[in-house]
Amino acid sequence: MKKIALTGGIGTGKTYISKKFVQMGIPVFYADEEAKKCYEDREIVDTIRSYFGTEVFTEGRLDFKKMARCVFQDPKKREVINKMIHPRVMGMFDEWAEEQHMPFVMLESAIVYENDMEKFFDMVIVVDAPLEVRLERIKKRNPNLTEKEITDRINAQMPQEEKCKKADLVIRN
Repeated sequence: MKKIALTGGIGTGKTYISKKFVQMGIPVFYADEEAKKCYEDREIVDTIRSYFGTEVFTEGRLDFKKMARCVFQDPKKREVINKMIHPRVMGMFDEWAEEQHMPFVMLESAIVYENDMEKFFDMVIVVDAPLEVRLERIKKRNPNLTEKEITDRINAQMPQEEKCKKADLVIRN
């Protein structure tokens, strides 16, 4: 079985492209969706509380909007979350992949290179799009985000040019 990573910055259209692969019969594991399940784990929530304090909680519950603001503005906090969540997500991916019994499986994640996950894949495909198109898509999908929040998210990821240089294949979207 060949493992393929599909990556690209926010707003490049990874999900759109991944659905095309699903239509071709390639199963896709959506890392962001699976990562959210990790936040149901009491141990992870307790670790977040001990590291971040109450700043990312509302009425005792983890507040994803507050946490996003926090981690997209502070690289050290983002690194703490990534080191906590992404090894678990990769474990979940490996278990899922083994259940597929297909010649190809794909993981869709915006931060493959940022977390040195490329070494776990036979091929990395980068989805690319012009910045103005990406900004339009992000605003349409997330109308409540401010310009600064959008910029923080884009800047928290490896530059697209760098991802494209590292890729085995680039899809312009």
